[in-house]
Amino acid sequence: MAVNHLPSEGARPLRIAMVVPPWLSVPPPGYGGLEQVVAGLVDALIDHGHAVTVFGAGQAHGTAADFVSTCPELQYDRLGESLPELAHLAHVNRLIDAADFDVVHDHTTIGPLVAGRRAVPTVATVHGNPVGEYGTVLGDTDHGVGLIAISHAQRRANPDLPWVGTVHNAMPLHDFPHKRAPGRGSVLWLARFSPDKGPDLAIRACRAAGLPLTLAGKCNEPAERRYFTEVVEPMLDEDVTLVLNADRAATLRLLLDARCLIMPIQWEEPFGMVMVEAMATGTPVVALRRGAVPELVRPGVTGLVCDRPDELPAALRESCHLDPADSVAHVAENFSVERMALGYESVYRTFLATRTAYPDRRQPMSVVAR
Repeated sequence: MAVNHLPSEGARPLRIAMVVPPWLSVPPPGYGGLEQVVAGLVDALIDHGHAVTVFGAGQAHGTAADFVSTCPELQYDRLGESLPELAHLAHVNRLIDAADFDVVHDHTTIGPLVAGRRAVPTVATVHGNPVGEYGTVLGDTDHGVGLIAISHAQRRANPDLPWVGTVHNAMPLHDFPHKRAPGRGSVLWLARFSPDKGPDLAIRACRAAGLPLTLAGKCNEPAERRYFTEVVEPMLDEDVTLVLNADRAATLRLLLDARCLIMPIQWEEPFGMVMVEAMATGTPVVALRRGAVPELVRPGVTGLVCDRPDELPAALRESCHLDPADSVAHVAENFSVERMALGYESVYRTFLATRTAYPDRRQPMSVVAR
């Protein structure tokens, strides 16, 4: 049962406009880490007494917030195009009024560039790796917009951006299933089919360890299908079980049955929500030391972190000795939506206070939620 928390003494509730991309519902029916995180955050903020309105696309959502749709249909089929998001944000900017909201929390890619048109202060969570072309976009963030990192590793990747806080992603844990004993099923790889996610390394590591592998991948965008056909499919054999585009219920069953989750990532992943989901079920994580992995996994307690791919087979075999209860406790302590909501509340209030004191200041005081 949800517990209602009143704002701290002397602090009035905030009116928050939560802007999500137009691609998926909140929460999503299947793959969609950003939308899953936002759904948990929205409900936790409402439990804390704040008024939240979600601005998205489509006609339905699954949170306790008010919902405003800028487009009757979700735009997933146009994912990767810029115009659907720009049109969505143009509608949002016309709808948001200073009389109705204290702060806008934007989760879109282009939002920081156009937020200056709003009469309401905006903070924007950066969900991707803030380098390359995305780093160029973020480097032109509109005056007065504060960026929020989802990990310290992400922030270190581009420290000169106008960061105003760091808040780890989290997930709702009430009624979340978890196992009492180590899983005896196959090793699980759960991601989108991309060279960044290392499914080829997962296959090689499991074969070297003599362990079966389940490849559960998102594979519905052209680049994903092409990579799967050209690289992954030729590597498949009887020791690999393939599951494509699993929904949330199927994903949870896979995590509960798995011996461990393998994360042989080949890029500086800014977070990796699947690792938190695995540990929440009691499933340990075996990962390469890239991106935010060291912030999420406690080596020897909730998983094993390797420096090189040739270390993965031994770690896969060793993972069965880790206690599932330790992983569950780690997630409850560090990655609950309660903790995430408190972190964002702190960022909102400090950002708004700094804006009031220094209305023309480009980089407000930084807040780090630990």
